[in-house]
Amino acid sequence: MTGVASIDDVRAIEAEGPPAAWPQSTYDLLRQGAALDPDAPALSFFLTVQDHVRPETWTYRQLMAEISRTANAFHALGATRDTVIAFLLPNLPETHFVLWGGEATGIVLAINPLLEPEAIADILNAAGAAILVSLAPFPDVDLWDKVRAVAPNVPTLRHVVLVNLADRVRGLKGFGARLLQRRTIREACGPGGLRGAVPSAVRVHDFRALTRQQPADHLVSGRRISATDASSFFCTGGTTGAPKIAMRRHGAETANARAIARFMGNGIGRGKTVFCGLPLFHVNGVMVTGLVPFSQGAHVVLGTPQGYRGEGVVPRFWEIVERHRINFFSGVPTLYASLLQTPIDGRNIDCLEYGLCGAAPMPVQLMQDFEALTGLRILEGYGLTEATCVSSVNPPAGERRAGSIGLSLPGQRMKAVILDEAGGYVRDCAVDEVGVLVLSGPNVFNGYRLDAQNAGLWIDAGDGRTWLNSGDLGRQDAEGYFWLTGRKKELIIRGGHNIDPAAIEEPLHRHPAVQIVAAIGRPDPRVGELPVAYVQLKPGAVASESQLLQFAQAQISERAAVPKAIHIIDQMPLTPVGKVFKPALKRHAIREAALSELSEAGLLLPELEVVDDPTRGMMIMAVAASGSQAETARRSLGRLPFNHEVRLSA
Repeated sequence: MTGVASIDDVRAIEAEGPPAAWPQSTYDLLRQGAALDPDAPALSFFLTVQDHVRPETWTYRQLMAEISRTANAFHALGATRDTVIAFLLPNLPETHFVLWGGEATGIVLAINPLLEPEAIADILNAAGAAILVSLAPFPDVDLWDKVRAVAPNVPTLRHVVLVNLADRVRGLKGFGARLLQRRTIREACGPGGLRGAVPSAVRVHDFRALTRQQPADHLVSGRRISATDASSFFCTGGTTGAPKIAMRRHGAETANARAIARFMGNGIGRGKTVFCGLPLFHVNGVMVTGLVPFSQGAHVVLGTPQGYRGEGVVPRFWEIVERHRINFFSGVPTLYASLLQTPIDGRNIDCLEYGLCGAAPMPVQLMQDFEALTGLRILEGYGLTEATCVSSVNPPAGERRAGSIGLSLPGQRMKAVILDEAGGYVRDCAVDEVGVLVLSGPNVFNGYRLDAQNAGLWIDAGDGRTWLNSGDLGRQDAEGYFWLTGRKKELIIRGGHNIDPAAIEEPLHRHPAVQIVAAIGRPDPRVGELPVAYVQLKPGAVASESQLLQFAQAQISERAAVPKAIHIIDQMPLTPVGKVFKPALKRHAIREAALSELSEAGLLLPELEVVDDPTRGMMIMAVAASGSQAETARRSLGRLPFNHEVRLSA
């Protein structure tokens, strides 16, 4: 099965229609993948980068046994199809067991373990979670402290199931790890132990002991899962205000998995090895380096609980690739920027075929430099939690257009449309005309759990379909390739971490000298975007940028959201109705980023401006004094995810 090369291939796949016996549920899809070769390696895991040469490995037969045991354990706790089973876990084999076993029993809720306890409690309450799976106390691990803090504040919580990290430490070190773990429990919980540290209404269980009691070859519940049954809740958006919980169906996840697999062809099937370094609370890690390769009988290597952030993973990545013969991995632009600085040191990495890049636009120069260094084909794509995961990607067997987010996946409709000021549909866009990207198809979710958040989400285009408003601006060219030209959403994406501007603006508004504040993302080739804030002071008020920055550092609890810089401006740009006009601030931030890149290269150009081109989005326009200066400027500006033009001065 070859991968897609052009829009004609996408249409040909769509003309075939879905297979008559395609699995209705993720559990059945996993069983189908496992049946291809039950004794083939399915999942490998190493706890530390030093352990990667001797990872733990589960065959497909063993993987399905663990998933079934986990599903049956949740059923034994009273879980049904409507029970919300939350997990607060790093990347562990048990995370996969909980994900897919939880979906076979109830509704899985993924929570970012880096969140603070208050935010975690808000998500658990918004979802009505009854079961929470997390880590038992362990040295230098803070998740138990968070569980203990949130448990009294979640009335629906009935069970806490704890995964013991010591179970993943092997040999004599494992014996020592268990001794350390017991001491940590005594120190953390006192004489009452784990059960005495949470409300009496909440029962505490050991994950391994709970699952080992269960059968491994079938679902005790006898449940027949429908494609329309709820499968998972994933949080999307920022970290302030009411949690934005996307409600997803089994049929959406299986449809997206099939579409990705057909699009990629042999690149992600049997005999291939996939590295998973993205977090499993995020749909990319779950789908692209989880359900999709599992459904095709591929081998997934799970590298450390912290994934790419694990100590030594990036510095030793090429060693890991060579040792495990990695064929495919997925990452964000910041990962590729870090790997570009990591010497290959003669490692044989010719096994690498594809790298998927999403979450934020990838600078063209970074892509070109990375491909020149490694020979890897980078497939830049686009996706939404609300559309399961991947919606478009550059074709693996065809032309990859740098800066494009590629072709729409088969089975899903995607187009640019013109909306009126009230968000109503006006018409479809012409070729290369910029509009709002909308999506329709079996991969689209059911909506947000809080109904008020669904306002303006669905578009009626008069064609009998229901269209999802992505909130992003883009265009489609004559060959079917899509291009993002702007993000209507205001989220700041720092290294794949979503930051709600309100998390910066609200604390700064509390400063007595601040009248208006607006936070945006300043482009950065290393982390994608850095949060920066623009402030207009009250008349007669006095405050310095450094004072405001110190205030922000003290007031903003989310470390990633602390602004990199604060700029005091005389007049905040406003729309005719008085709203802050952030595109003007964005142009200023892009110009700053461009000047910074040029400065690092020792360049001071006579002219540089940022313009909003109607078909190409934000563009950097520069003037150079000589040909050599122009070439250096092009390379420097190519590190930023924007189109640019450099011309010689007259």
